[in-house]
Amino acid sequence: MSKSKNKIFAETSSDEMVFQNLSESRLSVDDVMVRITRFIAQDPKSAYHFVIGTDSQVHRGYTKFVTGIVIHRLGKGAWACYRQLALPRELTSVKEKLSLETSFSQSVASCFDEAALARMEELLLPYVYQGAMLETFIDIDAGTEPIVNKTSLYVQEMVERVEAMGSYAPRVKPDAFVASAYANRYTKKPIRQVM
Repeated sequence: MSKSKNKIFAETSSDEMVFQNLSESRLSVDDVMVRITRFIAQDPKSAYHFVIGTDSQVHRGYTKFVTGIVIHRLGKGAWACYRQLALPRELTSVKEKLSLETSFSQSVASCFDEAALARMEELLLPYVYQGAMLETFIDIDAGTEPIVNKTSLYVQEMVERVEAMGSYAPRVKPDAFVASAYANRYTKKPIRQVM
């Protein structure tokens, strides 16, 4: 493996949480929280879903993981960002891929703990009787239909892992759009270093 490729893997597989979206890069967890609370503050009378989900794609010599964070103002738009990581081997086990996807989502969710979620809810609290609300989810990129989804055997285990966290409700396909659509779109391109 070339020296530059090793650098890409080193930077994308570190424990440092760095996010990006189409208009910004190198966002820290604190930066993401600022963007989320700013987005909520623009319309605190609305209902929101705060969702985290991860998808992966095997490429030659590595597996790319993308974890998306979406704050969705229901019926009125969203703000989103993602984090990419690379594991320097091609994963072939469906269970291992799904387990790592769930772990990466849980890891990001741990940065948005009860205190962070409370900061989001505080913005909405004065408008609860006007429809304001916040629901939190971790999307699991797995379906429950055995004929269609090879992941169906492992859904219950992943759902229980998310439920054990307490702050987030699990969602699976077809409802798990952050994992199966948003994060998925960024897994297709080979890993690249973010400047």
